[in-house]
Amino acid sequence: MLRVTKLSLVAVALAGLVSLAVPSYSQAPAPCDINIKVISGGFIIGASGGEGTLICGGKRYPLSVGGVKLGAVIGLSEANLYGRAYNVGSPGDVAGTYGAAEAGFAVIRGRGVAKLKNTKGVVLELRGRQVGLEFSVDLGGLILGLK
Repeated sequence: MLRVTKLSLVAVALAGLVSLAVPSYSQAPAPCDINIKVISGGFIIGASGGEGTLICGGKRYPLSVGGVKLGAVIGLSEANLYGRAYNVGSPGDVAGTYGAAEAGFAVIRGRGVAKLKNTKGVVLELRGRQVGLEFSVDLGGLILGLK
């Protein structure tokens, strides 16, 4: 009887050690949806700004948009972009300045996709359409903020 009890204790202790040795992997947060509208206007030298919405877990977070380059503007251009935001631990992670996540992927031409990344590791994959005189949207330097 004493021998069975000792074996049981050893088995429980080993099971505890094995459970400590198995690494726990945290799941990456679910991607969020993002919609951005950028308006640019001017003559030769342009100004741009916009707004957007981040949708995470069914909650909507309004965004301010700046830093987008629509090139030399004559008149008015508008870009409506939509896509996904990855690695968003909290909505505040989306705020910041974005650069190209991969070489050549900060400019949307035609039906292309832009991949952007900020310093907090949030990756945006954006696509969309543009109305106006510009043929591409350069999103390098995109600045997002929570309103």
